[in-house]
Amino acid sequence: MATQIDTPAPAVPILHELAAFLKRPAVLAPWGLRHRNAWSALGLLGALHVGGLLLVILPLISLWQSRFALPLPDAFGKLPGGWLLPITVIAAPLLEETIFRGWQTGRPRALWLLGCFAAFVALVLVARALAPLVLAGLLVAIVVAAAGGWWWLRRDEAPAAYRAAYPAVFWVVAVLFAGVHLTNYPTTSLLSLPMVLPQLWAAVLLGFTRQRIGLPASILQHALANAASMALVMAGG
Repeated sequence: MATQIDTPAPAVPILHELAAFLKRPAVLAPWGLRHRNAWSALGLLGALHVGGLLLVILPLISLWQSRFALPLPDAFGKLPGGWLLPITVIAAPLLEETIFRGWQTGRPRALWLLGCFAAFVALVLVARALAPLVLAGLLVAIVVAAAGGWWWLRRDEAPAAYRAAYPAVFWVVAVLFAGVHLTNYPTTSLLSLPMVLPQLWAAVLLGFTRQRIGLPASILQHALANAASMALVMAGG
């Protein structure tokens, strides 16, 4: 069974629990947004996320970028006009949280979906080498396997081996999530690594929110942080 930790009050205890979680990440039983403390805890975690981002991390990496004349991210310039806000505030939080943190409860059906997604990505990579009928058949097979596994494994809990390995899983995924965002830049080097500190900060806090409150909560927190960052960028031109 997943670890169930309940807090009697919404404010300071959630920060204590966050500190304990970061010392040793653990699989929790998410509260869900209907829990009596969920929204107040989410508000506090969101404020910590955005406050740390805007007041500490972004100013520091701005100084770093200026000091070493590093390129600015060019990913936003590749988006069609009018799509910037919907993609960064709605699509990106939904997709990134689902892919990077949706399965982190370790339940077999969630891990099964992650495997099916990996199979889909592999299929996309080799799609040009396949005949159309073969491609369509494999795509249908992946969809059927995903739906069937999700239903068949619906009652199974996270295995003990996953719970034991979760601290490593948490930090590996956090670093991977940050590293993937290096692709936002036209060129990268070792000096570019601090430029993804915002994403590492996000991965750490969102990982806890996903475990403590649930996936919808981490999506909302992610959207809030992205919206705050975009507001800062737009205000600064």
